[in-house]
Formats: sequence, C-alpha cells, structure tokens
Amino acid sequence: MTLERVALYLQDAHDLRDGLDYVKYAEERGFEAVWQAESRLVRDAIVPMAAYAAVTDEIQVGSGVINNWTRNIGLLAATFLTLDDLAPNRIICGIGAWWDPLAKNVGIDRKSPMAAMEETIIVLRRLLNMETVTFDGEYVHVNGIELDVVHGRREPRNVPIMIGATGPKMLELTGRIADGAVLNYCVPPEYNEMAIDELKKGLKASGRTLDDLDRPQLVVCSVDEDGDKAIETSRELLTQYLAQQPHIAKASGVSMDIVHEIQSILGWPATHEQIQQAKHLVPDDLIHRITASGTPDEARKKVQEYVNNGATCPILYPVGGNVKVLIDTFATK
Repeated sequence: MTLERVALYLQDAHDLRDGLDYVKYAEERGFEAVWQAESRLVRDAIVPMAAYAAVTDEIQVGSGVINNWTRNIGLLAATFLTLDDLAPNRIICGIGAWWDPLAKNVGIDRKSPMAAMEETIIVLRRLLNMETVTFDGEYVHVNGIELDVVHGRREPRNVPIMIGATGPKMLELTGRIADGAVLNYCVPPEYNEMAIDELKKGLKASGRTLDDLDRPQLVVCSVDEDGDKAIETSRELLTQYLAQQPHIAKASGVSMDIVHEIQSILGWPATHEQIQQAKHLVPDDLIHRITASGTPDEARKKVQEYVNNGATCPILYPVGGNVKVLIDTFATK
C-alpha cells in the first residue's frame, strides 16, 4: 500500500542542520512537500523554510502554520515574495489563528479571529498578486501599498494560501476564501467528516466544490519495528499537547477531566520531568485513535484512514526515533 501524495512535517525535535538532510532525503524518496511548524515559542518557520528551499530543487516548502497576528501584513507579503524568489512556485503559505494562553501571554488579544483571518487573507493575496492595495478593516489597515519590486520578477506570485483550521467556523471560512485547508493533527480520522461538511458550506458560498480545495492533514506518526516503543513516544507528545492546546483536545473528543489533570502537573513550558509524571494519564486507546503509532505496517494503515476520510496529502510528523525510517516507510519512489 503506497500513498500517492505524502509530505513531511518538521518542528523542533531535531538539530536544524539535520533538518536539511531530512528534507533532501524526503525529496529523493518522492515526498511532495515539507512543512515547518511554528506554534510554541521555540522555532521560527521562515528561517528553516528558506534553508530547505535553498538545498532542494523540486519539493514544495510550506509554513505549517504561522499565525496571522504577529507579522505586519506588508512584512508577511514581502516574506513570502522573498521565499518565492528563492524557490519559485514551490512555496506554500500555511496560516492559522494561533491559540491561547500563548497569544495572550505575549500581549495579543485574539478577539474576532474570523475577521482578522479574512482580512489577512484578502490583503495578502492581493499583494502577492502585485496589486496596489488600500484596505481599512478592523485589523488590517493599509494605504496604497504594493510589493515594491524594482529588481526582479514583477509578475503575480503563485503562493497558495492555506488556513490551518480546526473549529467549524474557521473551517467554513477556509472553504470560502482559502486555496486549501491544513487539517489538524491529534484528531481521529472521523473528525474529517465534520471538517469536510464545514468546508463544503464555505465552498458553496464561493461557488466552488471540494475538488477545488486541497486538504493536506497533519498526522502524528511514530514508527518503530518495536510497536510498543513507538506508542510510548507518542504518549509523551500527547501529554504535552493536550495540556498546551486544549482546542485540539476538544476536537479529539478527549475528556476535559484528563486534560485538566494533565494541566495540573505540567507547567509552562512543560519540563521533561513533568511530562514523565503525567504521561500515564494518556490512555492507549487514545494514542491509537488520534495518531499513527506502531510498526511501519500499523502506521501506514492508520495514515490511510485519514486519506479515506478526505485528507488529500498526509503531512507526517515524525515523533521520536529515526526520521529516515519514517521517510522510507512512506516513500513513493
């Protein structure tokens, strides 16, 4: 069983220079894209994206995902123009609404996240289309600005804008205005049924169909010939993420009692010792339900469930172990 499309997701669990080797190897083995995370205050997405683009020739490079609050809209457009200069037609802008308490802790009030996202997408797309833009919204205010290219390509840039959406309202907005949806991880495959229903509402409003919207999906993937070892690795990840990103826990159908108990043990940021202390609270059945963890065959079977439920391209998040083993497990060539 070989998937037609597959992508790699990198976060911060590896040396950054090792990431360059992983991306080059993924390109050799037929992976169509690499997505760089940016969520916790640990690793910016843009610097690694530029590095990946510079050492590869064909693989697409996406942000998975940056937030729409912390970069001024002009800088955001200029950043993706620059990345497209480095790797023309290979850059994807994945953008999300971020989450609390992190946003609040750095001074950002995420009121009206739908309006803020819609304004960001509208203006970013027009700027990358090399238009002169005036826009006076609730969050985005620009007056007669354009990407001021004097030396280089003046033509509109082909940078798909995809929203990392989890909740129903953001999914509907994604279907209405975005080029694609980056579906979240740590959710069961059947979550996609709800997600696609909401995407369809937005697509209908924009006069499009589901075939017009790419739907890559993050999937936590822990692969080891020792399946029990792979499961333990995923348990540690879930311990941290259920505490820090309760909106994902909610989408997964995880008991809030479990989340609150884990949160009572973990600090911010969580320490290795706290994760070890709390990880027993994450049950095996949850790991099997919302991650692809186990032997290579077990992982492939689980990832296929997400595709069967509407994901167009799994974005595999290698948790622990050897990243190249995961790449080999899902290689398309």
